[in-house]
Amino acid sequence: MTHRLTGMTWDHPRGYDCVLAASESYRAETGIEITWDKRSLQAFADAPIDDLAKSYDFIVLDHPHVGQIAETNALLPLPPPASPDASLGGSAESYVWHSRRWAYALDAACQMAVYRPDLGSDLPLTWEALMTEDATRFRPLTPLLPVDAVDMLMTIVASRGEVSLPVSDTAFVSSGNGLYALEVMRALYRLGPDEQIAMNPIKVLETLSQSDDFACSPCLFGYVNYVRPGFRARRLAYFDLPRCEGCGPPRAILGGAGIGVSARTEDPETAIAFARWITSEPVQSGVYLSNNGQPANRGTWLAQGSNPEVAPFFEGGLHTMDNAWTRPRAPWFLDFIDDACAIMPDFFRRAIASEDFLNDLNRLYRHHRQRN
Repeated sequence: MTHRLTGMTWDHPRGYDCVLAASESYRAETGIEITWDKRSLQAFADAPIDDLAKSYDFIVLDHPHVGQIAETNALLPLPPPASPDASLGGSAESYVWHSRRWAYALDAACQMAVYRPDLGSDLPLTWEALMTEDATRFRPLTPLLPVDAVDMLMTIVASRGEVSLPVSDTAFVSSGNGLYALEVMRALYRLGPDEQIAMNPIKVLETLSQSDDFACSPCLFGYVNYVRPGFRARRLAYFDLPRCEGCGPPRAILGGAGIGVSARTEDPETAIAFARWITSEPVQSGVYLSNNGQPANRGTWLAQGSNPEVAPFFEGGLHTMDNAWTRPRAPWFLDFIDDACAIMPDFFRRAIASEDFLNDLNRLYRHHRQRN
């Protein structure tokens, strides 16, 4: 039995500082040493889990990978989590595929809306408000890096009630909802600089927190770090994702991260014990949160809503998070998203007609669905 384990996470204080600090606490408590490496946010989304599982005992992963994980058996199926009733916005359930749990929810996130409270600008409460002639008053900056733009399309479609994607064997999204979402996104592109196409949520949050040029971002994956006093020059705060007029609550696409255990680990019992420990409420509310972590435990979110240091995230984003929506996780989905991302920039820069772009998107969907 080994007392040294290794893990791979992602390269941001939210992804690295918290697991490192928690592992130090665990070593002091148990004598078990866990070391961590980190990969880029893009690699977090793209790197094959099967390859990582050959070198690490733990992999921090994105839930759309679970369909492929189940096919390759790269990770161990896990027993119930330490707090089975503490899921937030479907985070825990998103790692279950074909009745097996492939990771524990470690970090909870979804697409949210964020703003600069000190600037006193109006907030867009509906998507329609962002398509009016005076929408410039919102001063928005939107991450339209292709993968974020495609996720935003799904968030808007789901907020119009279309949560069962794909809608058919021939269409990924319906024509009416897809065209609506694309027009919202085109309006946001026109309200900001062309550089938005190269911006991910971190870049937008960095810009908002260190410049007065923009006042809000209506749709990005939320990061708790940017509401903490002193993290950046200006504090940010979150508000509920804009609604679609005449529809129910916003249904943001679920993000976050889970911790999985490699099927090749030499000490599965020890590895599973740590994965359950780091996702338990005491750890999530303690060392994990205090070291730039963004917990997935519902109890932590509720308790931190009254903590002035982080309430602008946990209170401001709770309603959106509670209504978060889990994207498809079937094996064909990731390759489809890769191809959808490849054509996304042209939609904005070449002003491709929404109808033509939606036809191309559904054509790609049919291609990948048929291959699987």
